[in-house]
Amino acid sequence: MTDMFLEKFRALVPTYLEDEWQEEDGLPADELDAALAEHQFQVPLVLREFYLAVGGCEDIMEAYHYFWDPEELEVDDEGFLMFLEDEEEQFTWGFRVGDLGIPDPIVYRRNNARGQWKSEEGTFSEFVFDMFEWAFNDEEEN
Repeated sequence: MTDMFLEKFRALVPTYLEDEWQEEDGLPADELDAALAEHQFQVPLVLREFYLAVGGCEDIMEAYHYFWDPEELEVDDEGFLMFLEDEEEQFTWGFRVGDLGIPDPIVYRRNNARGQWKSEEGTFSEFVFDMFEWAFNDEEEN
């Protein structure tokens, strides 16, 4: 399968960190595949390519929100694959398990206090690019 998002995710490094993308910014495919093989679920193509592109770049993986390492991914009791949490642990983001076969599925957000999931009304790629634009532009304004 062709890489649909890999180069766009790699471009996050020069766009927001003002540095060239390096091989070590991403996770090696064999390490990623080994970590994902531990799970009883598949991850969407877009999440796999995100890890391949920037999974080793702490400044991207922990920019206001914390992307979970591949071995930490889990499905909650309501059937959502969780992959991201905000720094105050008030919200968690995930995909519906039924959508994991979609290359770029819709993202949902859970209010951790209430345990309710709500659609973010955007795909993972849309959500991620918007989130980083907000995170890094907000940082520049302060």
